[in-house]
Amino acid sequence: MDQAAAAKLEGGASGHFLDLAALRRMPLVTDPFPHIIVPGFIEGPARAALSQDFPEIQAPGSFAVGDLRIGPVFRRFLAALEGPGMRDAIAEKFGIDLDGRPTMVTVRGAARAADGRIHTDTSTKLITVLIYMNEIWEAEGGRLRLLRSPDNLDDVVAEVPPAAGTLLAFRVTPNSWHGHAPVTGPRRVVQLNWVTSDAVVRRERLRHGIATRVKRLFSFTRPRDA
Repeated sequence: MDQAAAAKLEGGASGHFLDLAALRRMPLVTDPFPHIIVPGFIEGPARAALSQDFPEIQAPGSFAVGDLRIGPVFRRFLAALEGPGMRDAIAEKFGIDLDGRPTMVTVRGAARAADGRIHTDTSTKLITVLIYMNEIWEAEGGRLRLLRSPDNLDDVVAEVPPAAGTLLAFRVTPNSWHGHAPVTGPRRVVQLNWVTSDAVVRRERLRHGIATRVKRLFSFTRPRDA
């Protein structure tokens, strides 16, 4: 961790990490479902520090924060992400009351070929926020596409390259279809959701915990190259 960069972020105030003013300035797109894309939402100095402090994740899939080793800068970033400033900015942008709604954060560090199939998020999620942490992205695959239909990856409303610091947020609706072309390798994403109840958070933490233990078991039993 670069000490000078970390020092700039000391304290964890949302303004040190998140460009909430840029989020508020960006107009909401409502067709075919409400969404917003904010390049540079994580500002330069913060991006560099967060890149160094990003959790080490080599297995594909989503990991709950509690199942990862989190460094101090990344922990302060998560606190800002789940803080009242971010909540109020998202609530205002989407015209939704998020007071009292619990949050849930998961982190991805690697993609597999099976990822990216077209889907909508579960109805227990109210808002999905994706923040990308990849310093360079040259692959054609892995660019999230917002779609008009559930069965055509080329029926594109918008495509979001997973470049460092870019935010995508959308209201979870029955038609909030999204997916991406297959890609394999490092792909860093932080996902924040506001959900309907604490019961959803408990259930998802249990599910992710079981999945993490299974992944670790397979990592120990998988044959190694000589």
